[in-house]
Amino acid sequence: MRQTVSCLLGALVLAGCANDPIIDMRGVDEQKYRQDLADCRGYASQVNVAESAAKEAAIGAAVGGLIGAAVGDSETAERIGGAAAVGGAAEGAESAEKRKQRVLHRCMKGRGYSVLG
Repeated sequence: MRQTVSCLLGALVLAGCANDPIIDMRGVDEQKYRQDLADCRGYASQVNVAESAAKEAAIGAAVGGLIGAAVGDSETAERIGGAAAVGGAAEGAESAEKRKQRVLHRCMKGRGYSVLG
C-alpha cells in the first residue's frame, strides 16, 4: 500500500504544474509580462501539492482502514485503506493544483492584466 501511495504521489507531483493564464495581450509590454508571470509563478509554487496529497492520503488510509476493519478482516481493511489513500491523495493534489491556479490568476489580475482564463 505504501508503495502504491508513494508512486501516485510522485506522479502527481511531476504532473502538477499550474497552467499559465490566458492573457489579453493587447497593449502589454512583453518583457514586463514575462517578469510578472515569473513572479506570479513563484507565488503559486508556494502551494505545496505533495503535502496536500500526503495529508489527504493519510486521512483516506485511516478512514478506509477503520471501515475495512469494521466490515471484515485485516486484509479487507488493508485493501480498503489503500484504495481510500489513493483516492485521498488524488483529491488532495487536485485541490492544491486548483489553489495554485487561483493564486497565479489572481496575482496576474492584481498586476493589471486582463486574465481571460
